[in-house]
Amino acid sequence: MATHRLESAQWQSYFNRVSRSLGGEQAEIETASLKLGDQINSEWTLLNGLVYDPKDDVFEVVTDNLDHLIEHPRDIYVDEAGTTLRSVEIIDAEGNHQIVRLKEPLTLPGP
Repeated sequence: MATHRLESAQWQSYFNRVSRSLGGEQAEIETASLKLGDQINSEWTLLNGLVYDPKDDVFEVVTDNLDHLIEHPRDIYVDEAGTTLRSVEIIDAEGNHQIVRLKEPLTLPGP
């Protein structure tokens, strides 16, 4: 397993690739911050997409029951093991950590 930081120039194409390969994966969304503590925003629901919109500078986590928007992401880290994605951590402009965990690792397509 290796967690690494994605360069902002990669965000849109990387998550477009990830979203195209989704097919019934379950995800949990957690917010962690010093002010709020740890909060689960959504527990194990169908993940429909992970999208970065550079025009509006918004990262969007789309699930069956929640459209979770993260404005002005500062850093994005992905936890990959070989060709599988386990989780994504988005740090917003205020330093809050938004963590998207996949119940089962997602096999990533080639670039």
